Amino acid sequence: MRNAIGGLMALVVFIAPLAGIAAPPPQEHSQSLQEVKTLTAEQLVAAVMIRNPGLQGLAAAAEAANYRIAPAGALDDPMLTYAGAPKTAGGPRGFQERVELSQSLPWPGKRGLREDAARARAEGREQSLADGRLALMAAAKRLFAEWAYIHRTLKIKHAHRDLLTELRRVAETQYTVGRGRQQDVLQAEVEAARIEADIVTHQRRRSEVQAMINGLLNRPPQSPLPPPASLPAPADPPTLRILHEVALEKHPELRRIQARIAEANAQHSLAEKEYFPDFKLSAGYNALWDSPDKRWVVGLSINLPIDFSGKRSALRDAAEADVMRYQWQLSDRQAQLLAQLEQGRVRVQERQEIVAIHQQKLVPLAEESLNAAVADYRAGQGSFLTIIDAERQQLRTQDKLARAHADYIRALADLERTTGRSLGDGDRLTGTGPAPTNIPVQSFGQE
Repeated sequence: MRNAIGGLMALVVFIAPLAGIAAPPPQEHSQSLQEVKTLTAEQLVAAVMIRNPGLQGLAAAAEAANYRIAPAGALDDPMLTYAGAPKTAGGPRGFQERVELSQSLPWPGKRGLREDAARARAEGREQSLADGRLALMAAAKRLFAEWAYIHRTLKIKHAHRDLLTELRRVAETQYTVGRGRQQDVLQAEVEAARIEADIVTHQRRRSEVQAMINGLLNRPPQSPLPPPASLPAPADPPTLRILHEVALEKHPELRRIQARIAEANAQHSLAEKEYFPDFKLSAGYNALWDSPDKRWVVGLSINLPIDFSGKRSALRDAAEADVMRYQWQLSDRQAQLLAQLEQGRVRVQERQEIVAIHQQKLVPLAEESLNAAVADYRAGQGSFLTIIDAERQQLRTQDKLARAHADYIRALADLERTTGRSLGDGDRLTGTGPAPTNIPVQSFGQE
């Protein structure tokens, strides 16, 4: 449990740039969250997507990048030049002046390539936004799993505290009729006190998780949260082939690198076109000429792209190196994702099998063991210490089931993060199904 909380702390610190500190969002969102009776993972994710200011910042950055596409391919502003000859003022021909209007024209194709580079940058920003959504979704689902586990384990602790109260009554009854010892009563009180201490610890951890969830929601740390809905039953993850296909096609991190490759290719093509001249068309009127026929002029200027310093070849080589860099980066990230998908799917399957073993075998066996220990004690054939051991075993087994179920949700959230999209049905992470970790309320009072 300590490692789980520590891992969530590290995750929230990593996500902190996305959370930021901002003014509270509109009141209607806060009210809608507070009106929820039981919180589901999907509801928490939806609230985080609405309220998180860092995500809004990424959206604004993507919007700004899209606005820069059109200016990148636009012509430079035309230039209007005016000049006058001060000493001609008052002369026989009056004040002499010159006016010129000019327009720069890049070599054909340069404007389109600049626009392509800007469009690729905008696509990269869009994929950064999508990746930010994925990161927040995974963080929200992991915290939801921890929120559900904390509530479940507290319910287990309270149930066993009540159970020990009843066991204490059984011990008192046996002691009264001379078939038990006073030490049995004291042992039950000790176990109840130990569980009370565990409850205090879990309540502190509940406050920690609550603060982390409110951090993602951009709310004060102690803002109230609804109790969690029951976790959905574990299900088989998609096949590895499907995960590979989805990740390689849809993962925003890969698409962001592909956008960088497209931008680098556009920059490389633009660097090659720098070997060709740009033009400037001009037209003007120059009153300094005596003959009126010479006063109207038109002109064409070009730059001479002579690469004496090697700057153009250096820019071209740098752009080519950038293309290779991003291509290698793409290949490396694809290989890492495929390996992570294998690991993540195995973890999901492992948690699924552990939950099934606890539900089908360990929890029923622990309950039967406790019932048998109590029956033997009442018949004067067993010791109270055996009951306490059986109670401890049942407590550990139920808690491990709750932990394994939450770890399954966490592992599934990590697998979705690696795949690049949600893997479940609409209700897979909503917790609409029955709780698989129901705790039988046993009564061992005197018949």
